[in-house]
Amino acid sequence: MKKLLSLLIIPIILLTGCGAGSTAPTSSTSQPLTDVTLMLDWTPNTNHTGLFVAQEKGYFSQEGLTVQFIQPSSSGNVEQLVAAGKSDFGVSQQEQVTTARANDVPILSLAAILQHNTSGFASSTSKAILNAKDFEGKTYGGWGLPSEDAILKTLMQKENADFSKIKMVNIGEADQLTSLTKDIDLTWIFYGWTGKEAELRKQPLTMIWLKDVDTALDFYTPVLITSEAMIQDQPELVRHFMKAVSEGYQYAIKNPAESAEILIKNAPEANPDLIRSSQTWLSPQYQAEATQWGLQKVEVWERYAKWLVERNLLPKMIDPAKAYTNDFLPKS
Repeated sequence: MKKLLSLLIIPIILLTGCGAGSTAPTSSTSQPLTDVTLMLDWTPNTNHTGLFVAQEKGYFSQEGLTVQFIQPSSSGNVEQLVAAGKSDFGVSQQEQVTTARANDVPILSLAAILQHNTSGFASSTSKAILNAKDFEGKTYGGWGLPSEDAILKTLMQKENADFSKIKMVNIGEADQLTSLTKDIDLTWIFYGWTGKEAELRKQPLTMIWLKDVDTALDFYTPVLITSEAMIQDQPELVRHFMKAVSEGYQYAIKNPAESAEILIKNAPEANPDLIRSSQTWLSPQYQAEATQWGLQKVEVWERYAKWLVERNLLPKMIDPAKAYTNDFLPKS
């Protein structure tokens, strides 16, 4: 899921007229279904499994919905397009939602797809990079994002390491795992995808997890988003949508093997063995220790926003309670 970190989007024709219809959702098959759209943050992967399960198992139709999955567009990022009503729902990350809120973009998170940040800095085990002090004299391959500098500085300062001694290079869309064997010493990966791919390649990695660097970096990534307008104008539609999505992820938690096969059918460009391996690892991460899939905590949003403000990476502090809601998750 390197693509998520790089914040890249692929050009694709965005279907027009994708706002929700006016027909009220209903579970009765005799009634017309409401069309809604869901924009992914990248090509289908195991972060999205519960969504495709909800479609395959008929959970959306049971809630009176027909959901169309669409890819990101060159005309704008997921957050902008959801805010503008070009897509009813979207897959995003707490990082992007926080920045959007600080810039008065009216979106919010409906659910945390994963309870913890499963990304971190990876290096080849043969390099013996065990802590931030070992970063000195090494080359980091990333995308030139301010957040990368800030996180690396935070980690190195904790270990009295000199940030000026690490070389930062932009590797763009280059294969991260191949780059680790050639041009760079460490990079930022999502273990549930790139880490599992490394295992399939028999390429041992050493991980330094972001959630262990600073509790503020244990943010929700990815999340499901919608606009304030959607919540205000069609709250029952949102509630029906989230009930189906929740059932999809609950199924994926309990049935990782079958859920992987469902995703494989919807991701023909991906390696089936990678999907199966990734799903086995990721399914327990969806809910982790939370009492319910999707739950979010205000302190997680507040800690990360403050972390950004302290490093001048955010124009202003957000109201964390307005960046997310648990109100549309099914009642226990």
